[in-house]
Amino acid sequence: MKTDIFKPSTQLLIKLGSIITHYEEWTSKKGHEFDKVAIDSLMADEEVKEWLKQMDAMALLPHKR
Repeated sequence: MKTDIFKPSTQLLIKLGSIITHYEEWTSKKGHEFDKVAIDSLMADEEVKEWLKQMDAMALLPHKR
């Protein structure tokens, strides 16, 4: 489902926010493997993947090295 990348759904915003929160927790001194699993799960989500694909197509994401 193609969505307007500049008007993400509430669900997508929650998923993106969750990725950030889990990343911050995972990289903290108290981080644990659960956070990495949660990040991987969220990154595999179809809505997240489609949004990232659209962002990349518009050159709005940094390129991975």
